[in-house]
Amino acid sequence: MPNVTRADAVAAVRNPLAFIAARWTPTPRTVQRAALAALVMSVLIVVTGGAVRLTGSGLGCPTWPKCTDDSLTATSEMGLHGAIEFGNRMLTYVLCAAVGWAIIAARSEKPYRRGLTRLGWAQFWIVMSNAVLGGIVVLVGLNPYTVAAHFVATSALIAVATAMWQRTREGDAAPRPLVGKAVQQLVWVLVGASVLLILVGTVVTGAGPHAGDSSEVERMPLDWENVTKLHAVLAWIVVTLTFALWFVLKAVDAPKGPLNRTRDLFLILLGQGVIGYVQYFTDLPELLVGLHMFGSAVTWIAVLRVLLSLRERPEAELPDLPVQSYEATSASIAGPR
Repeated sequence: MPNVTRADAVAAVRNPLAFIAARWTPTPRTVQRAALAALVMSVLIVVTGGAVRLTGSGLGCPTWPKCTDDSLTATSEMGLHGAIEFGNRMLTYVLCAAVGWAIIAARSEKPYRRGLTRLGWAQFWIVMSNAVLGGIVVLVGLNPYTVAAHFVATSALIAVATAMWQRTREGDAAPRPLVGKAVQQLVWVLVGASVLLILVGTVVTGAGPHAGDSSEVERMPLDWENVTKLHAVLAWIVVTLTFALWFVLKAVDAPKGPLNRTRDLFLILLGQGVIGYVQYFTDLPELLVGLHMFGSAVTWIAVLRVLLSLRERPEAELPDLPVQSYEATSASIAGPR
């Protein structure tokens, strides 16, 4: 193991990512697993956030960034609600660790992939901004509009995490389309309808009975059942578009990748639809509502995977490019790449 000099220590403090990248080269599988871990954690934070709302623990910690005015953590007097809310806050640190691991792995991969690293940093800034937004949600007493924005930001995080996970399994050459322009346009319509489905879903939450706390919480001044019916109509539009896409892909003899991703999305939508209808006709039991929130995240990932499957990115040819250099202040840092 090389000796770490004072110059090494200074370089590590000034640019720790470059210091690590100069000394470690992860395998492609390690980078893929790091990106997948960040994606899994972004879905898990949706599930635990739903648990906070469905158990009425949204104000279990009544302030932010502390749990109470006098305590950083939940106390025994605050009971189960305090423990659930504080546990969800602590899970944000686990999410940060997963995103940080993805950034480090991407930054250290050789050759250096700037686009992949940027996707990792994009996740970091979304997590930071959404943590602040989560604090605002608490400070304004679970205002439904801020709660909706909080969920939309998490959906954006899932989108970036999905893109990064996909990019870890691709090269850096220019993307080559696998289907025609008409099919691509149909998929973008599908993505747009899915985004609208998610947005209306947040309105269903904001107007529905699960306010997130046992106390009086403001709700969106809309008829909950009418909004729910609109949500169901949009879901059927997404299902129809997916079904149509599968037939179009079969008709044009598309590659297996887009076909398989479309089939997966269709099956997920069917399962999500069953859960949605059962929860509606059984007066919204908490367990099914939580399962539906998990299904929402999985559905969004499946939609994005369909979009990303429409092109391929082979390994870029780098015949004469120099090896990625790293800032170093001593021979031990500038050692073998």
